[in-house]
Amino acid sequence: MFRTLISPETLNANLAVPGWRVVDCRFDLQRPDAGKSAWCEAHIPGAVYAHLERDLSGAITPHAGRHPLPDPDRLAERLGEWGIGADTQVVAYDASGGAMAARLWWLLRWLGHERVAVLDGGWQAWRARGYATEDQAPVVSRVDFPRRAPLTVPVDAGSVLANMNGAADWRLVDARGAERFRGDIEPIDPVAGHIPGAANRPYTGNLDANGKFLAPEMLRERFQLFALDAADHVVHYCGSGVTACHNALAMEHAGLPGSCLYAGSWSEWIRDPSRPVERGG
Repeated sequence: MFRTLISPETLNANLAVPGWRVVDCRFDLQRPDAGKSAWCEAHIPGAVYAHLERDLSGAITPHAGRHPLPDPDRLAERLGEWGIGADTQVVAYDASGGAMAARLWWLLRWLGHERVAVLDGGWQAWRARGYATEDQAPVVSRVDFPRRAPLTVPVDAGSVLANMNGAADWRLVDARGAERFRGDIEPIDPVAGHIPGAANRPYTGNLDANGKFLAPEMLRERFQLFALDAADHVVHYCGSGVTACHNALAMEHAGLPGSCLYAGSWSEWIRDPSRPVERGG
């Protein structure tokens, strides 16, 4: 069972093994159809395509962030359509260092599915090794995807508001870049800054120069400021609840299991002008 990361070599050796499903999660926020187009041109053999906004997110409401969680029943139905069942080993990949694939990793764990891993190095690492690709959609038989007890749970804005001012066992971690965290720039959302009390750990810092995850001991050191004996009180957020999953995956891979996700993240937080905003830091 692979539960955090998987290497291209290991995936290649298991492509023909029954009970495995590869999911292509490539996505470009600026060009929402680019990922699907790239999948149509070439993808890992047998990979189905998951669209961030149509498959891995729910409908936006006046109070929601930019990528709300999908309806769990609808998501379970979609997973079944992709041939993902109770014992399927899922491997998710993208071309963004795992930033999009980690969203599917988190969602599957939310529905209680433990057998899911992100391809370390993603599409680039797969191509660099010269492994096979194809441009045809796979023939997939629909199965039933069973929802089970969640392996992770989302945190809502009310919980964040109640605990943001340094509760002894509470650590809020912002996965956005340092300039957005400080409020120097804000290219996407209408308000700049961060949630008061948050620490900044940009998700890109989990990767090395080749776009692969750092070794577990290095990731553990990166998050050592946060209660290592109480990782379930570490709450990740980002702009819309997508790249924050990357930090959750990094902690899990580092042997710090149980951290949580504020799924609405910054784009939901600022929907309510009464919620405090902090700049600098």
